[in-house]
Amino acid sequence: MPADTSWTFEPGAILLIVVLAALYVPRWWRSREQAGPRAASGWRLAAWLGGLGLLVVALLSPVDRLGEQAFTMHMVQHVILLDLAPILLVLGLTKVILRPATRRLQTLERAAGPLAHPVVAVLLYVALMWLWHVPALYDEALESAPVHVLEHVTFFSVGLLYWWYLLSPIRSRLAPGGMGPVVYMLSTKLGVGLLGIGLTFAPEALYKFYEQQPGIWGLSPTEDQAAAGAVMALEQSIIMGIALAYLFIRALEESEREQQRLEALEDRAAAAAAAKAEARR
Repeated sequence: MPADTSWTFEPGAILLIVVLAALYVPRWWRSREQAGPRAASGWRLAAWLGGLGLLVVALLSPVDRLGEQAFTMHMVQHVILLDLAPILLVLGLTKVILRPATRRLQTLERAAGPLAHPVVAVLLYVALMWLWHVPALYDEALESAPVHVLEHVTFFSVGLLYWWYLLSPIRSRLAPGGMGPVVYMLSTKLGVGLLGIGLTFAPEALYKFYEQQPGIWGLSPTEDQAAAGAVMALEQSIIMGIALAYLFIRALEESEREQQRLEALEDRAAAAAAAKAEARR
């Protein structure tokens, strides 16, 4: 059976993308005018627009329609909403761009108390992936439009929360430090990777919805499920490696800037001491 590759013009998804663009682009432009390119660089804008582009791919493009016909494409849609789009959107932010909302975010973090701890984000991330892949709930999401929307909203929301702790320009007092990011990511990616491996090597198809579909690309339901599991496991490994490399490079840059700041303070202190000594003569 030929695949249906039509676009899905869902009003809610279109509204979300338009609102995110309308909020960000003017703020990026004002930040660049007020504080210069470093505060709102071109690559930050490209990251944000790239994140919005991925939302278009996941929610409006043929990927959405194909997700109803093939488990593999539904998995692609999920990893975009949970990881790829949130990563780019968070990378699009800087301290200057976020400045109008910084105090509100800090107040919200304090009000949330223990719920704002990164461990909660890890638990939500892993639990969400396992929960939505329970066969009964997964099939319900594919058969019920409201449940499907809820599934996408939770993936995107938890994805933003998870990556915020790692990539946000505003350093949370609870954000993992030292080896924390490594533990944070390893625990999450291993938990989800195990689910991907389980789907890949399951001896039979788990989801009735896809068993009842005519099938596309010559894939049987079991083969489709195995491919979807492989996509999940592989994506988790690749994203973890890239993110850890990025965090390592950022830590080195921050360490270098801190060293330069300390050296500048020492130079100013030495110059002030020398000036005082000269004044006493």
